[in-house]
Amino acid sequence: MEGVNPGRVFVDNPERPATGVVWLHNNDGFIFFGDETNECFNKELNDFIESVIKPEAKKVGLDWFEAIGNHQGWNKTFENVFSNHSLGSWNQRVYMLHKEEFTYKNIAPIEEGYLIVKIDSDLLRNKTRVISNLSFLETEIMEFWSSSERFFDNGIGYCVIQNNKIVSMCYSGFVAGNVHCLGIETLKEHQGKRLGQNVATALIHDCLQSGIIPYWDCMETNKASSAIAEKLGFKNVFNYTGYDFSLK
Repeated sequence: MEGVNPGRVFVDNPERPATGVVWLHNNDGFIFFGDETNECFNKELNDFIESVIKPEAKKVGLDWFEAIGNHQGWNKTFENVFSNHSLGSWNQRVYMLHKEEFTYKNIAPIEEGYLIVKIDSDLLRNKTRVISNLSFLETEIMEFWSSSERFFDNGIGYCVIQNNKIVSMCYSGFVAGNVHCLGIETLKEHQGKRLGQNVATALIHDCLQSGIIPYWDCMETNKASSAIAEKLGFKNVFNYTGYDFSLK
């Protein structure tokens, strides 16, 4: 909404919107906002999904519609409006961290052979070292950002390298003001070595030194992600429910 991350916004009235929905660029959901009781908006939703969203979703291989409200009032609306679908749901946990709560000293040091480095344009262009799997880094960045330049202008990222291969990373996914929603990814064969904790520690330390508030959002079933957040001192500030149904 602030014009930092790419995405599309649909509203009931472009001049004086009362209700709307954001289609996230990374196809990780449709975020509904505003008046959830807006009858004119709600009664058009299913036709809108059928005529506008489905054709566009097919182009990018998206098989599921995931609806998330920016307040709990939307839950009942989703259940009513999408009652003609096989509607499923899941729970999300949201964590935030302030400087005085950061507990990086409790994190075990990284194993020998692994190196944590900051993600910058030289790394992405193989100027500082030769990386054999740059596509891993590029894919993660482009999932959230319109360009690598956009990411470097607005986000922060760190990665773990072993034998010239990026094996783990933590980075700013979505940015709004001084709040950065963090993304974290570790290659399967390197999981279980606390690489996620270590690379997240490096990024969070940088965030807090720069006056940035880290924001952590993960599924309730993702115990590993929640464990990392809590180990680092993040506090669970609220939870929300997401709804989904098949677009096939």
